[in-house]
Amino acid sequence: MGNCMAKPLAKDNDSDHDVEFVSGNVQLITTKEAWEQKLEQARHDGKIVIANFTARWCGPCKMIAPYYCELSEKHPAILFLLVDVDELADFSTSWDIKATPTFFFLRDGQEIDKLVGANKPELVKKIGEVTKAPT
Repeated sequence: MGNCMAKPLAKDNDSDHDVEFVSGNVQLITTKEAWEQKLEQARHDGKIVIANFTARWCGPCKMIAPYYCELSEKHPAILFLLVDVDELADFSTSWDIKATPTFFFLRDGQEIDKLVGANKPELVKKIGEVTKAPT
């Protein structure tokens, strides 16, 4: 379990909720079953999946969340998912999340790339790379 899993949510501070984590075409994953369903949908539709493993208390996650939502609108051929590591802790641990945000790029349910951190230019670069025809 990485450090990102250990930080408790502040119960007396609603400032974390000021940031919109899910908007545009970003879909929130709340169960392992929903994850499997979305991956199957993406396989059926021939879409790349980007899964953002995030946390509401994470400063860099809050910073990149609106941009991730914006990218989801610019790239409708990609399925943008969001997984809250605190809500789905066991599932996130199974993906070996060590820091948030962590972005996984998936094709046919298999990891093809990964980005750790809220690096906007690198996220855009990787989207460009994974949307090219597979070699």
